[in-house]
Amino acid sequence: MKKTFSILFILKILIISNLSLNSCGRTQDTVSCFPSNPINVTLNLNLPAYYNLNNTGGWIYINEQQSGTRGLIAVRTSGSSFKIYDRNAPHLCPDTNTTLEVKDDISIICPKDDAKWILLTGQPANQITGLPPKTYTYNYDPSTNILNIYY
Repeated sequence: MKKTFSILFILKILIISNLSLNSCGRTQDTVSCFPSNPINVTLNLNLPAYYNLNNTGGWIYINEQQSGTRGLIAVRTSGSSFKIYDRNAPHLCPDTNTTLEVKDDISIICPKDDAKWILLTGQPANQITGLPPKTYTYNYDPSTNILNIYY
């Protein structure tokens, strides 16, 4: 009896420690293994490559230099307001199929587990995660139509 108890106790300890070592953990807005890279992108929205950002609901992928490890998603939410999302899934450690994608011009999805967010707001659209995509600060000058994104 005592030997069985000891074996079960050791097994539980091993399982718990293994789960602790293999999980990423979470911070307030992303998992702790979320990559932290400098973001510094300037977009001239007068150029044809960025035409979609001139209309509310328009979005683009940004893969410029200094746009993070997997790029960004920029969406115009209203007149001079934007949302800038990191393409790394906020709830999973970076892995194959954890790069966020825009689907049907209305949502963002994670191909790995089908987590879904509303494109214009970043609000979770299903119960897979309560974390919104990581967003970045921007500066927009309507007189020049220049959008600066930074972190």
